[in-house]
Amino acid sequence: MSAEVRFLVERITGLLRRGMASLRTRGWQATLAHARLRFEPVRAEAAELHCPPRAPFAPFAVPASAAPRASIVVPVFGQLAHTLACLRAIAAYPPASPVEIIVVDDASTDDTPHVLPLVDGLRYHRRAANGGFIAASNDGAALARGEFLVFLNNDTVPQPGWLDALLATFDDVPAAGLVGAQLLYPDGRLQEAGGVVFRDGSAWNYGRFGSPSDPRYGYLRDADYVSGAAIAIPHALFAAVGGFDAHYAPAYYEDTDLAFAVRAAGRRVLYQPAARVVHDEGATSGTDTGSGAKAAQVANRARFALRRAADLADRPAPGTVPTPALLHRDRPQVLVIDALVPRPDHDSGSLRLVNLMRLLAEEGAHVVFLPAGREGASRYTADLQRLGVEAWHAPHVRSIPSWMREHGHRFASVLASRHHVAREMLPLVRAHAPAARFVFDSVDLHYLRERREAELAGDATLLRMAARTRRHELDVVARADATLVVSDAERRLLAQDAPGATVEVVSNLHRVAGPGQPFAQRRDLVFVGGFQHPPNTDAVLWFVRDILPRIHAALPDLRFHCIGGHPPREVAALASVPGVVVHGHVPDIDPYMDGCRVAVAPLRYGAGVKGKVNLSMAHGQPVVATPCAVEGMHLADGEDVLVAGDADAFADAVLRLYGDEALWRRLAAGGLANVARHFSADAARDAVRRTLLPGASAPVR
Repeated sequence: MSAEVRFLVERITGLLRRGMASLRTRGWQATLAHARLRFEPVRAEAAELHCPPRAPFAPFAVPASAAPRASIVVPVFGQLAHTLACLRAIAAYPPASPVEIIVVDDASTDDTPHVLPLVDGLRYHRRAANGGFIAASNDGAALARGEFLVFLNNDTVPQPGWLDALLATFDDVPAAGLVGAQLLYPDGRLQEAGGVVFRDGSAWNYGRFGSPSDPRYGYLRDADYVSGAAIAIPHALFAAVGGFDAHYAPAYYEDTDLAFAVRAAGRRVLYQPAARVVHDEGATSGTDTGSGAKAAQVANRARFALRRAADLADRPAPGTVPTPALLHRDRPQVLVIDALVPRPDHDSGSLRLVNLMRLLAEEGAHVVFLPAGREGASRYTADLQRLGVEAWHAPHVRSIPSWMREHGHRFASVLASRHHVAREMLPLVRAHAPAARFVFDSVDLHYLRERREAELAGDATLLRMAARTRRHELDVVARADATLVVSDAERRLLAQDAPGATVEVVSNLHRVAGPGQPFAQRRDLVFVGGFQHPPNTDAVLWFVRDILPRIHAALPDLRFHCIGGHPPREVAALASVPGVVVHGHVPDIDPYMDGCRVAVAPLRYGAGVKGKVNLSMAHGQPVVATPCAVEGMHLADGEDVLVAGDADAFADAVLRLYGDEALWRRLAAGGLANVARHFSADAARDAVRRTLLPGASAPVR
């Protein structure tokens, strides 16, 4: 049986098994809603471009600040209509950051010197004689007052949010030195997604004439160069490398050489797809390299190749077609697969996976994410792309087998999350990525959680399902090169159930947010957990029915905030109980983490490590939890958490913690220290290196 057939068989049988289990534990309505989300048809969406209408000049104003963060330098030579369209686009959607706009008129012979001084807020500077793009740009840089210089061609139409995306890159990537925009043709096709330079100094506009929605062009990445049509660079760095080099006057290859100079200074050159700019290529200089200004492009390529010969020696040969495999050839490439795109504001498993990908990138890996369910693009896809993850999505993934045939060869490691995804993917990975290390990320041991649910419910059918899950999950453990679990407790269990397997602990990964509000300024109780996870439904129902009445007898005004997406009808109905607030999904959880006094984790069954407990502790919010909820979390009752196993003890613990400020402070401090020690990126770093990046020597990025 071929790998493709095995994949399809496992996918179909797996969907049937999980569908039956979902019907039994969640009911038909929740199962149907999940199926609709999973199988909804996906269509590619064309980019909507903002293009100001061409109209006779009438006075208008552009953004202007006496203390700009960025100085936008626009060199011009004639082409007044293009310049006005560019300025009108900026005026229509001003950036959030304070800016100044400097137009350097390179001795235009049209109406430019008569019209542009009438634009309110514009800093207009006219050169006495025409000197070309390099001279005009360097003059503008000398006049600029901003922390960042942004060079913008006058034949561009910047799209809303373009500048803020460029500047945010410097905030997100401290090593960023030069950042370029995604350039689009006026018809919406891609013009450039960063540039590729070949061994002879020739260059390639990566993605030219492609679709801007193609995942190959949609993520933040290092580029050989970025076109000077729309780039940002720290003012001090531009001065330190000598600005645009007059060696290439009047123009062409100065932007390519600048990128090489920035890298030589120890900074990164990045392509930022979230900064979209329409560029009417050739409007000012034409496209004929045999005559006029464009002729300098041919001559300057030879000059560049001679000057940067040492840097070009390891570049691809001319004529090589750039692919993601080629672009990231100097870094270990890691494929991460999960059923759907992670949504870190919805569930702890997603948060862990996103932070794991972030950690891999810090360790020098290029991370590729593939949703096994062929999910379409969403804001969560865009979030991954902003991290530099090459995030694929439908309709650009025609089928999982065909995608693996095309891309599998480039991966050093493959991480498959959840046992049913890993079972599907194993044959394809072995067939199309034979050199890759296959790592199974259990998320939690599903068979342990299912068995506990069955035992709590006294359901023999669920118990048989749990036994089948155990066989499948242990089969994946046996066939994988390594398995990740989230706790020492689960590693010990696998030592018994899968002796000889290579098992590493990579637990939940959190950033310590800090202590939040002090005791006196906090109020109420909070529970956080997505309700597509059955243990959370059981926990909330038990808490409200059996525990909260005992708490309200002592504190009748106290409110219980229930937060989590997709609450079933029985949870939604709890909103009618006095003091219970059912919020559903909350996009920003921080106000509840920083403002509620006590978090509760009344889980009666489950497995793995509970992200809701980590999340509260990372915000300095003490937790009352059941023994199941703190399993494998290195917590001490009375020092980091309060643990209670029955309804009376749980209510007493909540009341005690809610009223005892000294105890509250001790637990808050203990929880913060616990997260930093056991659930931070640093705590997982060595295990991630051993498991997914063995032998990698790439520098931390």
